[in-house]
Amino acid sequence: MVRTDISPNDPAEEHPTIGLIGMGAMGAMYARHLSKAGWKKISVCDLPDKFDALKLQYADVPGITVYPDGHAVSRISDFIMYSVEAEYIDRVVSQYGPSTKVGAIVSGQTSVKAPEKDAFEKYLPPDVHIVSLHSLHGPTVSPEGQPLVLIQHRAPDSSLHLVESIFRCFGSRFVYLTYEDHDLVTANVQAVTHAAFLTMGTAWASQRSYPWEQGQYVGGIETVKVNIMLRIYANKWHVYAGLAILNPSARIQIDQYASSATALFKLMLAGDEEGLRTRIYEAREQVFGSVEAERAPIFLTEDVLDQFTIGGHPKLNGSPTGTSAPPSNSHLALLAMVDCWAHLKIQPFYHLDLAATPIFRMWIGVAEYLFRSPKRLDTAIHSAVYDVTHRSDDLEFVIAARGWSQCVSFGSLELYKRRFLETASFFESRFEEASAIGSEMIKAISQS
Repeated sequence: MVRTDISPNDPAEEHPTIGLIGMGAMGAMYARHLSKAGWKKISVCDLPDKFDALKLQYADVPGITVYPDGHAVSRISDFIMYSVEAEYIDRVVSQYGPSTKVGAIVSGQTSVKAPEKDAFEKYLPPDVHIVSLHSLHGPTVSPEGQPLVLIQHRAPDSSLHLVESIFRCFGSRFVYLTYEDHDLVTANVQAVTHAAFLTMGTAWASQRSYPWEQGQYVGGIETVKVNIMLRIYANKWHVYAGLAILNPSARIQIDQYASSATALFKLMLAGDEEGLRTRIYEAREQVFGSVEAERAPIFLTEDVLDQFTIGGHPKLNGSPTGTSAPPSNSHLALLAMVDCWAHLKIQPFYHLDLAATPIFRMWIGVAEYLFRSPKRLDTAIHSAVYDVTHRSDDLEFVIAARGWSQCVSFGSLELYKRRFLETASFFESRFEEASAIGSEMIKAISQS
């Protein structure tokens, strides 16, 4: 029996055997941090045909032993985490679940929990416990200070406490949810946020240009947009596909985002400034009206964000943050985001406190920066109606938003993959720079 207050500093023979099934980006991140913390008995596996390569990769990593498959890991581990795509969780648990050690704790690191919950209840023996988890950040982001969701589903408090002891070394902030609440919260926090940036990328790729390298979309708010868009497309497609397609709440939100973008664009085309202003200010009141005045803004100053501009310093590229006035911009992506939140009665600041991802934190930050300044918001509304400089971009954005919404509504992971990879291929040459700069930007905003 493993003590619930065990730590990496205790004798190795007292350590729980920690099993990781699936050694993709997130599985590898978990293994790396657990090993670095000093846990001595970490058993890992991936697909059987990757056994030799994985064994070579971890030959000199302290505490990690590579096994041929999930049967070997499941039989010996006191804690087992499945780190596989939500699309495959049913198949993998059906294969290895019956081999689970009696009394072990089983967890999953899937971004959508409904399929995971069904698989665990269907295939795991009744004499094992279920305490699931989900790190709400990507594999390249430090877990320190980030939310780590813990789900005590079919387990006594002692099992939950052991999981807490194992992952205390991450320095993450534990967030306690049910399976159902997790999927609702992650839909609110991640799905529609990802949809906004996927839409931006598709819109720009459709025009076959990198507008930030031509004096557009540089500095301040635009720096955040471009960095996050590139960061998302540099990631694996399945990270976002499962969340969007397998989570029913996410489908509703992505559809509303496309509807909001379309409705606002129609008001722009009609030249209905009053109608647009009324709708935007009603959304502003719904989303930001109850935010405490003393709450410090998330957004960093534009001068600080200028340091993270892709392709060089923005002041050399016609930055809006120097002595020159910012170029006009409707900020349709942000207007649609807040309009979407308002229509779905989502309170983003509640989710920010509960379980915000780094990307969601930045997205709320730029929305807050725009919407809590009447001057900036009025400028965006005026630009949306009277300045056609970005009208073609806004048209492409609306088309892309509706395209992504349709794609998700079809429920086809293959279609999502194709759409994602086609856009990603256009930006591939910019990923390396964006990844390094984006990580620094996330760190700066997380510490703000």
